[in-house]
Amino acid sequence: MGKTKHPGPQKKALLPAPKYWVSPIPFGLGKIKPKHIRDTMKVAYDNKDNLGYATRIITEGVCDGCALGVSGLYDQTLTGPHLCTTRLNVLRLNTMPAIKPEILHADIDELKKYDSTELRKLGRIPYPMIRRKGERKFSRITWDDAMNMIAGKMKKLNPKQYAFYLTSRGITNENYYVAAKVSRFLGANNIDNASRICHSPSKTALKRSIGVGASTSNYLDWIGTDVLLFWGSVASNASPVSSKYMLEAKKKGTKIIVINPYREPAMENYWIPSNPESALFGTKLADDFYQVNIGGDIAFMHGIMKHWFDMESKQHGSAINHQFVQEHVNGYEELKAKVQEQTWEHIIESSGVTKERIIELAEILAKAKNAVFAWALGLTMHSFATDNISQVANLALLRGFLGRKHSGLMPFRGHSSVQGSGEMGADPFVLPGGDFYGENIERIEKLWGFKLPRWQGDIVGVTLENIMLPEDHERKVKLYYLSGGNFLETMPDPNFVEKALSQLDIRVHQDIILNTSTLVDAKEAVIVLPAKTRYEQEGGGTSTSTERMVYYSPEIEGNKNRIEEAREEWKIYIDLAKRVNPTMAHQVDFKDAQAIRDEIALANPNYDGIQHLKKKGDVFQWGGAWLCEDGICPTPDGKGTLITVDIPNMGKKEGQFLLTTRRGKQFNSMVFSEKDPLNGSDRYDVLINAEEARLHRIADGEGIVVYNQHGVFQGRAKYADITTGNLGVHFPEGNFLLPKGKYEKFAGIPDYNIAVKVEKAERFNARKDTQYLEKPIPDLETEVS
Repeated sequence: MGKTKHPGPQKKALLPAPKYWVSPIPFGLGKIKPKHIRDTMKVAYDNKDNLGYATRIITEGVCDGCALGVSGLYDQTLTGPHLCTTRLNVLRLNTMPAIKPEILHADIDELKKYDSTELRKLGRIPYPMIRRKGERKFSRITWDDAMNMIAGKMKKLNPKQYAFYLTSRGITNENYYVAAKVSRFLGANNIDNASRICHSPSKTALKRSIGVGASTSNYLDWIGTDVLLFWGSVASNASPVSSKYMLEAKKKGTKIIVINPYREPAMENYWIPSNPESALFGTKLADDFYQVNIGGDIAFMHGIMKHWFDMESKQHGSAINHQFVQEHVNGYEELKAKVQEQTWEHIIESSGVTKERIIELAEILAKAKNAVFAWALGLTMHSFATDNISQVANLALLRGFLGRKHSGLMPFRGHSSVQGSGEMGADPFVLPGGDFYGENIERIEKLWGFKLPRWQGDIVGVTLENIMLPEDHERKVKLYYLSGGNFLETMPDPNFVEKALSQLDIRVHQDIILNTSTLVDAKEAVIVLPAKTRYEQEGGGTSTSTERMVYYSPEIEGNKNRIEEAREEWKIYIDLAKRVNPTMAHQVDFKDAQAIRDEIALANPNYDGIQHLKKKGDVFQWGGAWLCEDGICPTPDGKGTLITVDIPNMGKKEGQFLLTTRRGKQFNSMVFSEKDPLNGSDRYDVLINAEEARLHRIADGEGIVVYNQHGVFQGRAKYADITTGNLGVHFPEGNFLLPKGKYEKFAGIPDYNIAVKVEKAERFNARKDTQYLEKPIPDLETEVS
């Protein structure tokens, strides 16, 4: 897709930059900030029983934390070592010993006293286990018996009645690929993954706008671009190493702008542990914040474009790159008409940003020669997320910020190798190398040697709902095969999720640790299978970073706490296929990991090169340095398309707030601290605008209740720099306020934003009880749309 190749890591600026220091007081003493040195010492202590192996993982393996693609201690962006606490926090998952038998085989009610953080710390799953209906304890089972039971059940079911799901805990491309192939071999299209829940609107929107669903640029493009704009992303928290790139960008004159309802402290001031200067004095990351309403991004972008068109009416070429638009873009007049019909009153009300501030950013971007737009869950986890991102693409296309150095569109992914999950086909809408549609189906059938089921698979939320269908319904899901994941702590309406999981005939948890969902009952049996980590995968494995770098991570020897009965995940899937359909299973068999990579290179042409990755440090980037290079998009006419959308109606009524869920000191749903070191908030704190709270006579730290027709959240008010009318609570604690069955209209992910009411706890508890709240509340019947 692009002829220019990535140049490799660049040297860092040597001179310090005191103008970006947060404080001359070393290590930010007295400030609310992450304690990186303390946390690193704690990690070393936690891994003291396997410290040599832990060290080899850090120095030889590809990071199984964020999606920046750090291989060993180095990456393709900057020279020098990189290490962050996110990677260190997940390190123990790879080094710890097995759970003690007296705990593992305790009464189920004893295990249920542990939360997921406590369960994680117990250790790894040592061997296959089963808990049948009515049994109070997990009992040991052989691999043969476990796999025969799963396969036997699948043989009895219509393939529409079972589903597969893969989480984001360091799963390699090889595992994603084999899971995708085996599920289709078994006749099942109900396969989904954690990445799709987070970023499928990014892929959907980008494919619609520019023909390809991946980041068009590199992290190197941050360093020296005029504007680096983060939309709904706390990059320094999700991927801390990225803060090092931001510092280098600032030293090259880049202006960093954050658009978010909450003025995230970690995007304002951050202490970068792997940079001595920043570790001592901190770094002022963002130059400016534009605090939009939750769901107000489309209005905000329409305001930017509206001012651009106003500028054009006075001086042609003052805001729009007309040459780029004329040569490489469709839909200009349609977009112009749609944007110009919006009133400033509507734009201001929806966005929550003043006209003056919108114009200010519009003119900054109009004067910029280049810009990189990066975004994360703040844009993707809405019921109109695809529309959100299509408007970001509109901004880039109108200015020509595409397919060249220091410019591009970047969905900022938070987990290692999730970029590869859909590209390997582990998604109900895709196959390797393209969509689950038309010629691509025929191409994959020819390669794989068997016919694919032609029915459309369901997304994870729908498969959970389908568990509750009548017994004789052809799509009633009766068996769920989970490679990691905890739906109780990632999906809306956890009460419904728990009920649904308990109504499955058989639930399979292929994982390295227990979590709360593992302990839920099932109608026939819960089966637990111990998986190897990516560092134990024989023949190594690969992962794909945000910037499309495919890294080879070798098998790492010397694990003192080796789990003898754990198996490579791709081998477990093949074993399952052989037991369900032994006469045809040779069609999905692989002799080793290298054979999988050889086939991936054929199945997904973008990955031609993965077959040559064989040792530590091997890497290649699919698509070249920039997708859509020189403005030429992989679309039928080679052009991008400007997408017109309406400003969404958020459905918030008088007296209501809009609530969003945010991450703290955690890795997805894996919580590492009850207190967020970035802003000092506890897990049940509710971020609320201080001035607005005072109007409601709510004091800082006071008990409050956030509620709607879906649930109740009891917490404490925490004054914060958040836009009025908006609230922030932690994920997954706030998920009880979110309804099931409410999905993004194009990509189908759940909506993690909702309208709520707030009351002082004493008043709420005096006037309302649970029975009342279970009845419809008329003024809350309209949800965020």
